[in-house]
Amino acid sequence: MLYLLLASTFSALLYGVFFSNSAPSLTRISVKTAATALLTLWAYYSGAPLLIVIALAFSTLGDGLLGASEERYLLPGMAAFFIAHAAYIPVFWEHAAETRTIYVLGLQVVMTVGGAFFVRSMMPWIDKAMRLPVLAYAIIILIMANGALRLEPALGLAIVGALAFVTSDLILTLELFRLKPDAPIKRLTARAIWFLYYGGQAAIAWSFIHAIA
Repeated sequence: MLYLLLASTFSALLYGVFFSNSAPSLTRISVKTAATALLTLWAYYSGAPLLIVIALAFSTLGDGLLGASEERYLLPGMAAFFIAHAAYIPVFWEHAAETRTIYVLGLQVVMTVGGAFFVRSMMPWIDKAMRLPVLAYAIIILIMANGALRLEPALGLAIVGALAFVTSDLILTLELFRLKPDAPIKRLTARAIWFLYYGGQAAIAWSFIHAIA
């Protein structure tokens, strides 16, 4: 199944370097969704837990929707990624470490409080119709991230991947609601969002495939 992972990685690099800042087009959407679709197939055929495969599949759907139009399909795209985050939660809980250290508890508290403050600070910049969906999305992300921090040591790469996924969503939130459409920094944020997101998903899948094999 290595060829599926290599093809996925190639598509991800192609999108990140050449298409992450381009206007929506069939080619752009195809390259973007190919990266996560191939990653989904690789995870499935490599024996990843079913919920990991489901998370990747819904991420692919979200990629297609947001790749087509972030304005028109923002809510459906968020819904797809909401399901993706939710799918990770039971898997993370199932593979939680037997004990929670003070260090992990501290990280969970910092992440939860920091996430709450971030969402609160963003609300004045978000349209009223979008505030409830953004709040719900933030809650599911924080639950997923807290679950990731509890993972057993053998799944350390999955922890890093989950935090990268969360970071990509944080930057995307700033890009969608705070940055102007023509802000020069978007050339950097778009690539950062993509590589953190794709790399995070790949790390989670890789970790589970190899740690529980």
